[in-house]
Amino acid sequence: MDSAQIIGYVGALIVGLVLGLIGGGGSILTVPLLVYLLGYNPIIATAYSLFVVGTTSLVGTIQKFKEGLVDVKTGLAFSFPSFIAVYLSRRYLVPNIPETLFNFGDFAITKEMSVMIFFAIIMLIASISMIKKGKDEDDIVAIKQPYYKTFVQGLVIGTITGLIGAGGGFLYVPALVLWANIPMKKAVGTSLIIVTINSLIGFTGDMQTLDIEWTFLLTFTGISIIGIVLGTYFSKLISGNKLKKSFGFFVLFMAIYIIYKELK
Repeated sequence: MDSAQIIGYVGALIVGLVLGLIGGGGSILTVPLLVYLLGYNPIIATAYSLFVVGTTSLVGTIQKFKEGLVDVKTGLAFSFPSFIAVYLSRRYLVPNIPETLFNFGDFAITKEMSVMIFFAIIMLIASISMIKKGKDEDDIVAIKQPYYKTFVQGLVIGTITGLIGAGGGFLYVPALVLWANIPMKKAVGTSLIIVTINSLIGFTGDMQTLDIEWTFLLTFTGISIIGIVLGTYFSKLISGNKLKKSFGFFVLFMAIYIIYKELK
């Protein structure tokens, strides 16, 4: 085992910790880790990310459910349109994106480059939402929206997360707070249901189009599961808002780095 693999497995532990602490952001670490440190193709990396984040989130969901921090009904309502979009995008959309989208003279915009740049743009948006101070839970007055709006939002977020191999926790937590009127801590737990369903169903689309390196993937995932168990425990002791803001700055730095790396 070389130093890159060791660092990669340490990163897997951190992925789980982040998921357990803030209910999202696992894929934000997983994809760059697999691409830039372990040398995986971005399409493979986004597929592996779905499995890692989905399986790890399943363990987190069970822990949060035992603590009474999961709204199953609302989670399933958001999950239904999302997993349809994630599966279809991984099964049909991603495999059919042309290897070269277009050229600027000698500079080619490739499929792999476009996936990573799109991923970085989503990271930028996520980092801003993590950094800026949101309203306190007691100040939020929300009315549950009609289901057709939830359905459309689920389709949009599902397509985005399918393209970039993300669970979408960083998108669903604020959606659950603002649209479903769920307190922040319960929104974190509920988002894990959606992430689990989206990611694992999306990965089944990849299983039909990609060769999966199961030994590595299961090892990486197992270490991430240890991380989410620890993260869920520490979430009771650490201020979630302070941690989220610090992680937001890290995500911002990573997004800028990815854009630089892909366009240089």
